[in-house]
Amino acid sequence: MKRFINRHASELARRAGHVAIVVTLLAVGTFMMLELLPGNLADSLLGENSTPEEIARIEADLGLDRPMGERFGLWAWNALHGDLGRSPLTGEEVAHSIATRLPVSIELMVLAQLIALFIALPLGVLAGYREGSRIDSAISSAAFGVLSVPHFVLGIVLILVFAIALGWFPATGFRPLSDGLGVNLASMFLPALTLALVEAPVYLRLLRSDIATTLREEFVTVARAKGLSDVQVLVRHALRPSSFSLITVMGINIGHLIGGAVIIETLFALPGVGRLLIESITRRDYLTLQGVVLFIGVSFVVVNLLVDALYAVLDPRIGARGRR
Repeated sequence: MKRFINRHASELARRAGHVAIVVTLLAVGTFMMLELLPGNLADSLLGENSTPEEIARIEADLGLDRPMGERFGLWAWNALHGDLGRSPLTGEEVAHSIATRLPVSIELMVLAQLIALFIALPLGVLAGYREGSRIDSAISSAAFGVLSVPHFVLGIVLILVFAIALGWFPATGFRPLSDGLGVNLASMFLPALTLALVEAPVYLRLLRSDIATTLREEFVTVARAKGLSDVQVLVRHALRPSSFSLITVMGINIGHLIGGAVIIETLFALPGVGRLLIESITRRDYLTLQGVVLFIGVSFVVVNLLVDALYAVLDPRIGARGRR
């Protein structure tokens, strides 16, 4: 790891600089989100029946009586130190609200990625190996069919089949790990499967295309000439060079997963960050909404930076191209 960091320090520093610029623009856009609200922010927070005294108190608490540049500087400095403010409706710190719900969202997205890979890897390799065959056509058609169905429709179908008809899993609700691993996974399986069924067709089609291309390369022909079996050729020689695009798309799809998690967490009543986002909108808790949007945006940018670093580890040519 140390050798990798030394070898690619300049490239990582360049990408980190890009990330800093993006995060700065994201912070400005997030802050301006509240500034662009029509009317007075205190009126929006308190509602139509608010008194002048309550409005004055909220404006003083939130610093709305200060110049906008000063407010942004103070808000950005506090956000840099992990302080995203306090909800005027619940009195809870926004950072604490996110921290308590974050484990649920992380577990949901990790399980969804694992299930999606469990589905996409074998089917994608098989379809790429049997390119142009009936198996390839059947897998590709099924993938396109699933991909065309929205998240919430897939979720409702899975609830009807596996929760109501078969009774194998709970329809809604979340059980923490403290109640037992089996109970926890049972409560998360249907939400994770719903997200996975949306991601798996994308991974499958991408891997199928890359596998089919890799199998036409000269080094694969040489491996077959050495007497290696088809399984050895696929696993040892074709899968790794065909996985680079898949890893990149997985990183990019973090944003798609977060967007899907907002819908899925609401549908399955999971207490995650996505549901907190919806609740803050319905309650008009704009400060919590601002903090959640900033947190999601920064998380997406950081994850993509880590994916770029991992991509350079898997393919050293990436770092070499970046240095030229």
